[in-house]
Amino acid sequence: MTDPRELVGALVAELPDWLPSQRWFAGKDRAITAVRPLGTTVLMTGDPLLLHLVVEVEQDDRRDPYQLLIGSQAHLPEYLGSSWIGTEKGLPCYEATGDADLTGRLLDLIVEQDRIGSLRFDREPGAEVRGGLRARPVGAEQSNTSLVFGHHSILKLFRKLTPGENPDLRLHRALHGVGSRHVADLLGSITGELHGEPVTIGMLQKFIPDAVDGWAMATTSVRDLMADPGLPPDEVGGDFAGEAQRLGQAVASVHSDLRRALGDEIADEGEFDRTVKAMRDRLDTVSRAVPELAGHTTALRAAFDKVREASGPVAMQYIHGDLHLGQVLRTVTGWLLIDFEGEPAAPAAERVALRSPLRDVAGMLRSFDYAAHQMLIGADDDPKLAERALEWARRNRSAFCDGYAKAAPGTIGDPRDHADLLRAFELDKAVYEVAYEHANRPEWLSVPLTSIARITSGGDQP
Repeated sequence: MTDPRELVGALVAELPDWLPSQRWFAGKDRAITAVRPLGTTVLMTGDPLLLHLVVEVEQDDRRDPYQLLIGSQAHLPEYLGSSWIGTEKGLPCYEATGDADLTGRLLDLIVEQDRIGSLRFDREPGAEVRGGLRARPVGAEQSNTSLVFGHHSILKLFRKLTPGENPDLRLHRALHGVGSRHVADLLGSITGELHGEPVTIGMLQKFIPDAVDGWAMATTSVRDLMADPGLPPDEVGGDFAGEAQRLGQAVASVHSDLRRALGDEIADEGEFDRTVKAMRDRLDTVSRAVPELAGHTTALRAAFDKVREASGPVAMQYIHGDLHLGQVLRTVTGWLLIDFEGEPAAPAAERVALRSPLRDVAGMLRSFDYAAHQMLIGADDDPKLAERALEWARRNRSAFCDGYAKAAPGTIGDPRDHADLLRAFELDKAVYEVAYEHANRPEWLSVPLTSIARITSGGDQP
């Protein structure tokens, strides 16, 4: 029998070439200079073998830990060929999250509340978890990997690891504790160690089989509107405004639940200065990399500077941190929010900091704009379709804010009452989008740039 440590020692030599091809790998912007194993746990012995591996990926002066689930067996099934990493010690080694014969082991360990090496598998108090199920990976994710077990539960594996409790797990626990109606039930977790500190490996939640993600619903509505250019938006069969309003209520309810569970505080005198500095720093960095942004920098700086003129107390609390239409699910009972991990590219300290809930509102407003205008990418210029897209975005942005205001009395109330702060948060998010599209989807760059031009000229107010 091959020693797993020898297998891993040989396998890590393959990873510098293999990692950049994975959707969840966040370091595609620079070359990998080294990969080092930090910890190996044998979850299944024999043939097949299942290993949990934590590696440190070095890229110049950056070192990030990632987790891998590695399978190895004498005869690799054909359907797992695309997951192949290399043949080490005569055995094919592959990324095992697509192997339903192996991944059920993770669920069973949670059911048994087992501990193997530094890994601890726990059920939440009172949770009923069904074991003995095969898993299928969710294909749409980018920064993590989720496995669905039957129609009962879904396990998210956090690929890039950060010491401490992951915000997604912490906030779901808090929301579950106060009975929030807008998150899926938390069922269990997997915890390990990283540099001597606890680290969240994964979290298990109830799976909602009838759920539809908000992005799919919204873009379908846009297509319906484009197909009937002669009808007013409220007469088109796929009008989304009612859902947008209910979504606004759900987001406000989750913000209220987070305050009840974890408290809030009033921003200190230096908060606005720190906020403006962070916005200006991002703008300077992105404008150097993206020449198309240069013509907007003066107007953007002016919008950011108006944050300092905000009057009255501003509450700071735990928020979602990366809210958009792809982070919400519509079920038969209403809207659910998912993925409270925060913006994956943000520093860990920022993702666990108290922030204004207006940031989440701004993120959703940007997402409505994206849903409307992505339909125009690559198409011939058509002023009528462009106007229809803008009409859809404005109608649903307004409906979302109406819903938020209805469910948020006594907190921030109507987001539009904080116009300067909301506008600055939305523009800051758009600058981030410029950087993302420039690096990943240049053909989409027009979406945030056009929005920046409209917002800084006084348009696109929700």
